[in-house]
Amino acid sequence: MKRRQTGPGAPGDENQYRINHQIRIAQILVIGPEGDKLGIMSPDEARAIASDHGLDLVEVAPNAKPPVCRIMDFGKFRYEQAKKAASSKAAKVDLKELRLRPKTDDHDMETMVRKAKGFIAHGDRVRLVMRLRGREQSHAELWLTKMEEIMALFSDCAQAAQPARIEGKMITATIEPLNSSDKDKSDKSSDKPEPAPAASED
Repeated sequence: MKRRQTGPGAPGDENQYRINHQIRIAQILVIGPEGDKLGIMSPDEARAIASDHGLDLVEVAPNAKPPVCRIMDFGKFRYEQAKKAASSKAAKVDLKELRLRPKTDDHDMETMVRKAKGFIAHGDRVRLVMRLRGREQSHAELWLTKMEEIMALFSDCAQAAQPARIEGKMITATIEPLNSSDKDKSDKSSDKPEPAPAASED
């Protein structure tokens, strides 16, 4: 039976670091608040130094021999880690794929557009795939125009990442959220006041 991993660094463990009195190893290598090595000592000695600085003793490399602990502001450290994780998650863009037929009816088209706009609002890219069958393939240019018309339905929230094109037996296109600068320009242009009517001469 495989033993479940526990302690710092265990998968799913939110508190991945032992701090202060959680550190009970006999000897540890201590890194000071400025990143300098303070040498090997007992956790009690290291905690005393951390306390003098108003900081925490944090075990950062539990598998090292001896384990490495650093004197730092643990609250600030966790905040910066959470901020980096959130930034990394925000930067990740998924590619969603939606399939449609050349003769998709109006109701299904509305559903597809609504779903695609939901993905766009979430910051994802959307790949539209129109599969052609039988005689539809001989009129590929017609369906290419149809795909361009579909892309125009997203002009208020998206832009083309890959224009509509024929790929074998299908027509594809990829759209992505509008750049914030483009969206700002669009918003500003829509908010621009209309010129006042010229005064009439009596």
